[in-house]
Amino acid sequence: MHGQETGGDVGCGGSGEPPGAAYASSDSRAQRARRLADMLRQQIIGGAFEEGRLPDEHALARSLDGSRNAVRAALDLLRAEGLITRQRGVGTRVVTAKYGHGLDRLTGLAETLHGYGEVRNEVRVAHLVAAPPRSALERLRLPDTSPAVHLERLRRLNGEPLSVDTTWLAPDIGTPLLERDLAGRDVFDLIEEVIGGPLGYADVTVHAITADRDSAGLLGIPAGAPLFAIDRLTHLPDGRPVDAESLRVRADRLTLSTALHRGSR
Repeated sequence: MHGQETGGDVGCGGSGEPPGAAYASSDSRAQRARRLADMLRQQIIGGAFEEGRLPDEHALARSLDGSRNAVRAALDLLRAEGLITRQRGVGTRVVTAKYGHGLDRLTGLAETLHGYGEVRNEVRVAHLVAAPPRSALERLRLPDTSPAVHLERLRRLNGEPLSVDTTWLAPDIGTPLLERDLAGRDVFDLIEEVIGGPLGYADVTVHAITADRDSAGLLGIPAGAPLFAIDRLTHLPDGRPVDAESLRVRADRLTLSTALHRGSR
């Protein structure tokens, strides 16, 4: 009897499993699904599936060395992200392509996206503001009494909304841009025309937000959908800040990437 009681204690209720095994088993299933979802997401973003069609669950299980149940759970995670759609008789397909934007060199988003199709900007705001917000003046290191140029553009790729870009520009840089093709060209390109040379560098911060009602309406997504918020302050080669931007980008359409090198401490 004593041996049976000891076995019951070790078996966690007489199951014959060590303590915590049931919890570990459940947790590992979720972990396996997340790992498979990560691998599939990387393959989807990398364009591994021709015409956006994924293999069936059995084929995915073989290629990913996972169970069919784990693959199904991983696909459910990707569907919840809005990356794929699943339909009986049709299969699993990529909903929208994701486009890569590197952070390792100073390029405008439109410059990066031209390789993926037609980029157009719906110019919603473009004017010189006599009394801009203090936050814009501070970012651009302008006097309190200085005007600034305000731009807001809805960027579309192949006709689909991708980002809402709000820009404040130093007046001597931004005013000439008001007479240029803001709908069809990138702001960086236009600025370099004005200054007669290349821009210098930019300070970039990226954080995750959810879409407010206004942004969601412009971008054609539900309120609360994930967005990348990219804050970028671009400087001339001499260090003067001239272009303060805030971009709200659909997270289901864009990936951000860079190459990092480990240097000496």
